Amino acid sequence: MELRHFEAFVAVAEELHFGRAAQKLHIAQPALSQMIRSLEKELGVRLFDRTTRRVRLTASGEAMLEPAHAIGTQVDGAKRIARAAQDGAVGRVRIGFGGTSGYSILSRIAREVASRQPGISLDLNPQMYCGEAAQALRDGEMDLAVVSPPAPAGIDVHVIRQETVMVAVPITHRLADEEEVSMSVLAGEPFISYAPSHGSQVREVMVRLAHEAGFLPHVVQEAPDPYSLLALVGAQVGVAIVVESSDHIRIDGVRYVRLAEGGDAFTLALGWRRNNPSTALAETLAIVHNLLPSPIAT
Repeated sequence: MELRHFEAFVAVAEELHFGRAAQKLHIAQPALSQMIRSLEKELGVRLFDRTTRRVRLTASGEAMLEPAHAIGTQVDGAKRIARAAQDGAVGRVRIGFGGTSGYSILSRIAREVASRQPGISLDLNPQMYCGEAAQALRDGEMDLAVVSPPAPAGIDVHVIRQETVMVAVPITHRLADEEEVSMSVLAGEPFISYAPSHGSQVREVMVRLAHEAGFLPHVVQEAPDPYSLLALVGAQVGVAIVVESSDHIRIDGVRYVRLAEGGDAFTLALGWRRNNPSTALAETLAIVHNLLPSPIAT
């Protein structure tokens, strides 16, 4: 049983015509028929019902089709990885990220890297906020990370976008039906936020905006990730400052309200250590620059 037998089977199963399948494979029809007979003999089953007027899959043929497709896909993937290795595009890239912004960015990058450079594996490390991520880059624990400039010395960055923040409130909250609110009206509200040890830019923005509005935010509970934070809002524990990209997260009992002072709250970027010699990182960065062009000069 050889790969060409499975390729022959798939071609006939798709065309349901031996002549067209033979043309598709660029082989003679008798040779194709011989391969199908050989495969059927090896498997001990009939894969096709054949008459002079039509060809159709048997029950065994129907059952065989999905595994045969999977074999072809795996072989194609193996070929691509082998070619990538020949070109030097293999290896592992450790990536640190946190928050909803990080998830949305990394999902796009991961899909593109898998498509363009299958020899590169991405080791994704979530719940690593900007401050922690920058430190991990500097210490060599991560190769690439979502950060907010300015970055530490020796770290290069590629700016992705300017982040806007808004406020998440319980659906029963007095402000839930407002289109836009000012930070000053949140004075005295219980806040839910990320722990200061995370180095979260969202927490820093919350504190800064509150200070500019003339009050110190009263943080009643801290959350490790955006989903936990929003669940606490939905449970009416308090309100939370969140990035605008959080609005795709639908949590029962949560309403998002635009914040008047929330525009361009902080810069979001991808950072990496300047002297990192990894070829896999260089290939990943090439994809990043093409996929997510910087909106501003760095």
